[in-house]
Amino acid sequence: MSFVKEFRDFAMRGNVVDLAVGVIIGGAFGKIVSSLVGDLFMPILGLVTGGINFSDMSITLKEAVGGKPAVLLAYGKFIQATFDFVIIAFAIFLFIKAINRFKSTLDAAAPPPSGPTPTESLLGEIRDLLKAQAK
Repeated sequence: MSFVKEFRDFAMRGNVVDLAVGVIIGGAFGKIVSSLVGDLFMPILGLVTGGINFSDMSITLKEAVGGKPAVLLAYGKFIQATFDFVIIAFAIFLFIKAINRFKSTLDAAAPPPSGPTPTESLLGEIRDLLKAQAK
């Protein structure tokens, strides 16, 4: 098997393609949630906390000297990222919960499995007759 064919077979497997789609959608979803947090929630939270802008919060470890920028401990950006993570995790939780609820309604709507088919019943009778003859 050539290297190119082997790679093509690997790349076109269902799981790899599904994973690639999931990563792309996850990246887009992350951007949406970041915008939701940064543009909607954080300004409201800043208003509630007295106009504090979390992304600008930092501690200066070393002042700027000449052309060198200051060394900052930007804990406000960490607060922003943590808030993003909590909202993303909550949104994914709600999405998975909805999928599980949908699956459970499909499972409940499915008819219960019926008994053996006529062919299976006949084969069972033949098996029982053969066992009785063997004794």
